[in-house]
Amino acid sequence: MATLRRLREAPRHLLVCEKSNFGNHKSRHRHLVQTHYYNYRVSFLIPECGILSEELKNLVMQTGPYYFVKNLSLHELITPEFISTFIKKGSCYALTYNTNIDEDNTVALLPNGKLILSLDKDTYEETGLQGHPSQFSGRKIMKFSSEESTMMSYFSKYQIQEHQPKVALSTVRDLQCPVLQSSELEGTPEVSCQALELFDWLGAVFSNVSLNNEPNNFISTYCCPQPSMVVAKAYLCTITGFILPEKICLLLEHLCHYFDELKLAPWVTLSVQGFADSPVSWGKNEHGFWKGGEHLYNFVIFNNQDYWLQMAVGANDHCPP
Repeated sequence: MATLRRLREAPRHLLVCEKSNFGNHKSRHRHLVQTHYYNYRVSFLIPECGILSEELKNLVMQTGPYYFVKNLSLHELITPEFISTFIKKGSCYALTYNTNIDEDNTVALLPNGKLILSLDKDTYEETGLQGHPSQFSGRKIMKFSSEESTMMSYFSKYQIQEHQPKVALSTVRDLQCPVLQSSELEGTPEVSCQALELFDWLGAVFSNVSLNNEPNNFISTYCCPQPSMVVAKAYLCTITGFILPEKICLLLEHLCHYFDELKLAPWVTLSVQGFADSPVSWGKNEHGFWKGGEHLYNFVIFNNQDYWLQMAVGANDHCPP
């Protein structure tokens, strides 16, 4: 019965919210993006926008490629040739694919050359390596590798495929949006919504959930937090694949300058989700799946260059940095 009760419990998470300004020399927005290494989905929402600029659309279409290498031997990642070709000349990201972090052996190569091994007990003992117990119970090796122009030729003896991220573009009409004040993370009753309410609302929008709370809707009773406003059009873009932090930094930088010209939108958002079975979340912070495997962050970018940063992980993970 205790096990059944635990299974019925809603997954818990840790959410950290902070506010700053992109012009503040102490702002850590770049560091947070650059150290969240393994990203599989990036979404941005622009209220009062019916079409993307060519510059922004081109940036979205240039987030790839990445590579899928089947049955790659782990020792290939520590050979002098690999280190000379990829590690010393820049950065390379690699992550095991189709493995369950709480059950299987999982490997991640960080861009600084560090190799993270998350191993089950038998494999750990066979390797003879020195490590420490995982805070999560348990741990095929197939790899995502990215990115270099020589990747295809270097791994030509393996089954290697080049992939491009999938891009979904859509216009949402008559979208009810929360009213936000950049200086008020906690919101003000009847004046503005709080950051947590926005976080939940974005999840509903990205999941295409109805926000009307109609009495005959038995799937969702969720509605937009109040106070709110209705925008005639909002542009929604979602990129799915293996997306490097460098690409996200470029996208964030472009969205930061979205308000250089006068716009009707009071704010835009950029949301990034990490691979659920990545062994790390930020930096070298250990990550586990537990019930959801979430580790993600969201920027709310205001027209005065203020921003909110929201970071979330599962309850068993280390608190976001």
